[in-house]
Amino acid sequence: MEQLKKNEAYSGPKGPVVLVIMDGVGIGKNADSDYVKIANTPNLDWLREHAIYTEVAAHGLAAGLPDDGDMGNSEVGHNAIGCGRVFDQGAALVRNAINTGSMYEGDVWKKLTANVNEKDSTLHFLGLCSDGNVHSNLEHFEAMVKQAKAEGVKKVRLHALIDGRDVPPTSALDYIERIENFLAEMNADGTVDYCVASGGGRQNITMDRYDANWPMIDAGWKTHVKAEGRTFTSMKEAVETFRKEKPGILDQDLPPFVIERDGAPAGPIVDGDSVILFNFRGDRALEITKAFEAEELSEFDRGPKPDVLYAGMMQYDGDLGVPELFLVAPPAIDRTMSEYLSNAGVKQFAISETQKFGHVTYFFNGNNSGKFATETWKEVPSDVCPFENAPRMKADEITDEVVAAIKGGEYKFIRLNFPNGDMVGHTGVFEAVKTAVEAVDEGVGRIMEALKEAGGIMVCSADHGNSDDMCELDKKTGELKLDDEGKAKPKTAHSLNPVPAIIYDPTNAAHAKKADVEAPGIANLAATCITLLGYEPPADYTPSLVTVG
Repeated sequence: MEQLKKNEAYSGPKGPVVLVIMDGVGIGKNADSDYVKIANTPNLDWLREHAIYTEVAAHGLAAGLPDDGDMGNSEVGHNAIGCGRVFDQGAALVRNAINTGSMYEGDVWKKLTANVNEKDSTLHFLGLCSDGNVHSNLEHFEAMVKQAKAEGVKKVRLHALIDGRDVPPTSALDYIERIENFLAEMNADGTVDYCVASGGGRQNITMDRYDANWPMIDAGWKTHVKAEGRTFTSMKEAVETFRKEKPGILDQDLPPFVIERDGAPAGPIVDGDSVILFNFRGDRALEITKAFEAEELSEFDRGPKPDVLYAGMMQYDGDLGVPELFLVAPPAIDRTMSEYLSNAGVKQFAISETQKFGHVTYFFNGNNSGKFATETWKEVPSDVCPFENAPRMKADEITDEVVAAIKGGEYKFIRLNFPNGDMVGHTGVFEAVKTAVEAVDEGVGRIMEALKEAGGIMVCSADHGNSDDMCELDKKTGELKLDDEGKAKPKTAHSLNPVPAIIYDPTNAAHAKKADVEAPGIANLAATCITLLGYEPPADYTPSLVTVG
């Protein structure tokens, strides 16, 4: 690949360029729902008035998603920020593969269906059952089940992970009704046996990430594979029972359940079966995939591993080749900013806590789990607790490390992720979100002070919104939706709002001015950082938000 060219008129600042990604901190449309605005944020307020400030898109087409009604997420967001261009992402790739039929013409789909047809065994679908379009989409499950029936698959079992995170927090029964009606339609002619076998809330079982909480995977394995656990006759019965037993429980936290028919579990996963994990996003798919694929597993007592044909919707880690079988190839992201800077000899430091460490490394580097030559990565271990109980998370520790790196002078480019606005935003606990955003603002302020001393530059933005849109809003009026007690209903999903893009250059080293960029998005941040470092961005990168010199 070509080398970055140096800017002859501007050689970069004395100190480092620091890219601050405030995860889930967007720009809200309703002041009563915008907990970024409600929080006390003197540093972000000052930057908005005195630094170079603009707003950029972080959802929909700007993040490679099918349309502008799709929320951005941390994975596609960090892909776009890190590679400086927009690639079609998971949901768009899968939709296209299904609509064109190319998925069903592929070897993996043919192997999965042939396996169960030849052995008269079961085709299992495991995945997040909503239309949030962040990890999965029920449309994809329904399309595959229809195709399986057309190809003569007699027995299908669904292991349903309940959302309430990328969709309204207590919307489970709407999706359950859709699933039950769909399966009833499939079974109506009496030629097949398709039903739900197990399930549970996505934050309780199966969908852990970054090795943060393997007991979630253990619980998922017992539930889906071994069919061990509390039994119910239907998903609806399970959810309604759990809600009665723990009023106010969110869907994402619902306990695991096993569906029983005629006194026996409806669908344990056994030798000879085929299994499809229909989530397309990788971060919360890797651990359960490892449980299905690894010959030896030390993270929990798995017991005998059933001899099944297992496939993911997509390849979740291209470097590790995981999973071995997958239905849709992920985007081939090349020539990331990290690779360009490494080839130019620019020393780089990447840091976050566990919950977003993979985003600021693996996803930022184009779904590449290997470091480039000049990179140093630092992971601060996250707490294992509900984030509303510790809303500052590890913002202070991350900031300590970044300030030390700025003062140390070794690194010319530093990137970090403060997870608070997203991870606490997902809890729906308003006061905790306010505290979380304030912790991020304090961190930004400390980084500003360190850069002022070192003669560096800060680029401060976000990968998508969340804390800026914490309440359910009436689609017609834009007003808050209230519950029976007159309180605002919490919204736990990401927002469709723009995010800030701030360039703070306290010594005016770059003489930066806001550039005239049409429809700016988060992909423009890579060229912005490269420009501020004193290089010319690659010609096909989306342009810099500033001019220099």
